[in-house]
Amino acid sequence: MENREQARDKTLITDPKKINAAHENVQLIEWEDFDNELARLWSLTSALKEADEKKQSLREKLQSLIQVKNESLNKLNELEEMRERLEARKVVMANMSTRCRVATEDAKKQEEMLSTEVRSLLVAGTSLSVARKRLQEANRLLTEERDCVKLKNVQRKLRARQQYMISQVSLLYPVKILVGPAQEQELESYSSSSRLGNPSASKPVNQGLLTILGLNLTLLPFTKMSFFTDKKEVQRSATVLGYVAHAVSLIASYLQVPLRYPLRLGGSRSYINDHASSIDPASSDLSLDTTLSANVKPAEFPLFLEGQDTTRAAYAVFLLNKDIEQLLNFIGVKSLGPRHVLANLKELLRSVQSSEYIDT
Repeated sequence: MENREQARDKTLITDPKKINAAHENVQLIEWEDFDNELARLWSLTSALKEADEKKQSLREKLQSLIQVKNESLNKLNELEEMRERLEARKVVMANMSTRCRVATEDAKKQEEMLSTEVRSLLVAGTSLSVARKRLQEANRLLTEERDCVKLKNVQRKLRARQQYMISQVSLLYPVKILVGPAQEQELESYSSSSRLGNPSASKPVNQGLLTILGLNLTLLPFTKMSFFTDKKEVQRSATVLGYVAHAVSLIASYLQVPLRYPLRLGGSRSYINDHASSIDPASSDLSLDTTLSANVKPAEFPLFLEGQDTTRAAYAVFLLNKDIEQLLNFIGVKSLGPRHVLANLKELLRSVQSSEYIDT
């Protein structure tokens, strides 16, 4: 306060205009009024000081109010932005609500449609169940006939395949009848034997001389052959038997028939096995599997005469003819006899290649 008064006095002293104005405003105070005037001035000074303090306080309050107002304005701006965002969210929510309502209505419509379709499916399922039962009944009635037809078709295809393969064997080992000394031809009506079970079987019209690949087989002199027998005839018989053994082996494999007397092929040095002739009698009390696996020792018989016992060779030819007879019986044809090897083979080839074989 004193500084302010000193500054004011200094201003009054240094400023001429103010000095003049001060001189003009100077009031003369009586001495007896000086104390009162001094007291009044002092009170005015105190009041002025209080007013300055209030002013300062008001200024500070005003500053704080201005700051609060600024903060309030900022908050208001933020609130306005938040309100705008909220409005935008409301618009989005309104759109989503509209879409949700539309989707709900569509879902209800689809649910109604699905309910109708489900009812239709239930009705169709019932009809299908009835139709399935009818179909099963029809299939049950037609199963046997279908199976028979399929089986017959498969059998026909299998027999046709077998017929083709055996026709190749017939081309590989042709069995022909030698009619004249220099003429060789096929006689389709050579054999007219009947099927099994038919007692009426006529004899061949022309027996002739049977050959396989141009070689004939003479079985009658087997037991009469000796060291002085013609070697060419012996070799020819062995070759013919080798041809027949190979042909029989091929035909048995194509017909899928296990031969009762297995063959061991070796061309003109082939053998045939007989299991029954070598079973040990002491093993009769054992089981069948043990007997066949441990005690059966097949005996081999040669299908040639050179250096062999003629009786064993004749028995080998007999067993070979029994194999051919087994194949004939398999296809339902009777054998021509135990001594007709080539004739039985020709009959086997002819029967398989006939149309009756596929139709049976």
